[in-house]
Amino acid sequence: MKLRPSETEEPELNMTPLIDVVLLLLIFFMVSTTFVKESHIDLQLPQASTEAPPETKGAPIEITITASGEYRVNGQTLLNNSPATLSAAVSKVAGSGRDSSVTIRADARTTHQSVVTAMDVVGRLGFKSINMATVNEAVGTPAT
Repeated sequence: MKLRPSETEEPELNMTPLIDVVLLLLIFFMVSTTFVKESHIDLQLPQASTEAPPETKGAPIEITITASGEYRVNGQTLLNNSPATLSAAVSKVAGSGRDSSVTIRADARTTHQSVVTAMDVVGRLGFKSINMATVNEAVGTPAT
């Protein structure tokens, strides 16, 4: 019989699994935070007010755009829908002054291109006061 005490080994702590877990958690948090930032878009939306536009010196000019894209200047229907015809009609109504305000009233079903064309023609002619007429849904009254 052997009565001599055996040598006991010191217990040792293995750090490899702990390091692996911490590294995996670090990678997981880094990847998940980049997804959150990529889905965020900074937008600055336009604002509109219901205040009346400031009074101008000249008589106001109204361009109406129908659902089919036809232009009317102060109630007069134009011969065709070309920008040159619209420019000539607005110039004829405005005369030499560019101090009057221009209001564009477009049907909700008209194409976006028709409205942009009208805005482009009015801007090229040198008008500085361009208004878009809208309808206030809460009240149901027209607003500019």
